[in-house]
Amino acid sequence: MDSYPRNWTWITAGILLLSAAWIGLTTAFAPATTGGGVAFPRVGFTAPDFELTGLDGKVVTLSDYRGKVVFLNFWATWCPPCKAEMPAIQNLTLVYPPEQVAILSVNATNQDNLADIQTFVADYGLTFPILLDLDGNVNRTYQVQALPSSFFIDAEGQIQKVIYGGPLSEAMLRAEISRLVEELS
Repeated sequence: MDSYPRNWTWITAGILLLSAAWIGLTTAFAPATTGGGVAFPRVGFTAPDFELTGLDGKVVTLSDYRGKVVFLNFWATWCPPCKAEMPAIQNLTLVYPPEQVAILSVNATNQDNLADIQTFVADYGLTFPILLDLDGNVNRTYQVQALPSSFFIDAEGQIQKVIYGGPLSEAMLRAEISRLVEELS
């Protein structure tokens, strides 16, 4: 009977010692920084910068829009909620001047095709920049898991709201963007 409590004590002590060693080793070998990698894009953090070519052939860099509110939308032509929210997004161009608000649309081109994108843009009469994520790197950087996904970015480049899924209503889009525009004043 006396050996059972003693064995239990040794087993518990061994487990604690191994746990402490494991924590120490994982901490010792963990990188001190992200190695230049971008942290998960979330509210309160700077939106990861990117450079993409638009459907019109122009190169767009997110950081060029500092000083403006940015509505960043990830989508694809085959996505029903994306189709449903595009008219509301297009209507934003009639409400907010381009000096205050930039509307950027990143197509998951690695999951889409150029002919469908061009037809989609023409059918919906879209006038804002349609950016082509040919290799999916920007979608991966923003860790887009569902389409559509939308990021509301303030004039300092900080993500203020993230919405995965849709469709988003025009009223909701206006409310979020208006709140950020008010901060510009």
